Formats: sequence, C-alpha cells, structure tokens
Amino acid sequence: MPFPIPSVALQGVVFVFGCILGSFYNVVIHRLPAKESLVQPGSRCPNCRHPIAFYDNIPLLSYLLLRGRCRFCKTPISLRYPTVELLTGLLAVLLFRKSGMDAQFLIDFLFVSLLLIIAFIDLDTFLIPDVLSLPGIVLGFCLSFVGMRISWLDSLLGMLLGGGLFCLIAVGYRYFRRREGLGVGDIKLLGMIGAFIGWPGVVFTILVSSLTGSIVGFVTMWRSGEGMNTMVPFGPFLSLGATAYLFWGEKFFRWYLGHFA
Repeated sequence: MPFPIPSVALQGVVFVFGCILGSFYNVVIHRLPAKESLVQPGSRCPNCRHPIAFYDNIPLLSYLLLRGRCRFCKTPISLRYPTVELLTGLLAVLLFRKSGMDAQFLIDFLFVSLLLIIAFIDLDTFLIPDVLSLPGIVLGFCLSFVGMRISWLDSLLGMLLGGGLFCLIAVGYRYFRRREGLGVGDIKLLGMIGAFIGWPGVVFTILVSSLTGSIVGFVTMWRSGEGMNTMVPFGPFLSLGATAYLFWGEKFFRWYLGHFA
C-alpha cells in the first residue's frame, strides 16, 4: 500500500529542513578535505575571510538577495552552495513523499546525504575521504537490522559484491593499462552503497554509473583533447546511480524480470 502524499505545508517544512542541512553539508564539503574544523570558526567568505552574518547565511534566499556575491569583497560565490542546498531539500521532500516520516526515511536520507557530500568532494578534489565511506559501510550494515528495504544478509552481500567487484576491475585495469583506473575510494564507496541498498542496488548502481560516466567521460575527453588521459571523478556517477535506485531501482527490476526473464 503506497504511503499517502503528505500536505504541501508539511513537505515545505521538510524542504526547509533539508536546505538547512544542505548549508551545513557545504561546510563539510569545503573544510573536510582541507582538514579544518567543521565547527570553528563560523561561516566566512573563502576569499576575504570576513565572517558571514546569520542574515547572509539563509539557505538559497541569501544567495539570491546577494546576487551570488560576497557582501564585503563582492567576490562571486560558487554556484555549488545553492546547488547543494537545493538538492538536499529536494531529496528530503522526495524521500518523505515516498515513505513518510519513518525509520526508512531517516536511513535513506542519511544515505543520500553521505552520497551528496562524497560526490561534491570528489568533484573538487578527485578524492573520497575514508572518514565518510568507511563509517558509512558500518552504518549501512548496522541499519539493515532496523530498516525495511534489505536484510542484514543482503547488506553483507552488497558490501562484498560492491567492494570485491570493483577491486577486481581496478586490479585488471592496472594490469592491462599499467596505470590506475578506479581509485581505492571508489571501491570503498561502492562497498558503502552495497551496505545500504544490498546487492541489487550495487548491480543497478553499476549499470547507471557506467552509462552516465561513459557519456560524460567521452564528452570530457573530446573537449579536453587529452583522450584517455583525461581525469574524470567516478564518485559522482556512483552516487547518482545509488540515489536513482532508491526511486526507480525496484521498478526497473520488475520491468526487466517481466520482459526478459
């Protein structure tokens, strides 16, 4: 029985809450790779280092009112900041519409939050911090005992399939190409994805990420003119595939089994 769609007002509250968390996620994305404190000092302009007042730190709204620039030095503010806030708010609403305010909603929102932070860090630095992926693996497995999507056995199989398969691919690529293909961070990330959504989620994630990553990769290689030497972070595509599975994965497998099995 599908969960009834909540009221517009309630969805608005969830959206605002998501945007506020997205504002904090921006802090994590900026400071975690630099090994800076996530608490002190407070928000400040990355260029002039001037502290940002609370009225200039309202998610989405402040960016629009300031026209995307720092109030003091007039330096443009990265579009990443409102993008992360908006994506977090939208994902919170979509997950809330899907299952309501239950344990699975909280688990799924934690999962997509980790994916969002990891994706943008990988875009900036080509690195996936162990401090996010490794605890994420443990969390995903532990939460499988209280969630409703997968069992602990599915979670365990997802971890083994995700991490093990990508490890084999990475070793094979390095053997034949004599260079690194997949980073160790991608292997750990797919292990985390498997822990949260099980082995079917790993299969779906690999399909979606491979397709989207190939398309974007070919376009990037063509535009850069560097061919196979072009660096393209794969974490965002894995994150996209895993997030898509939460909304369409089960429908995809029902369609596939109905038409081809």
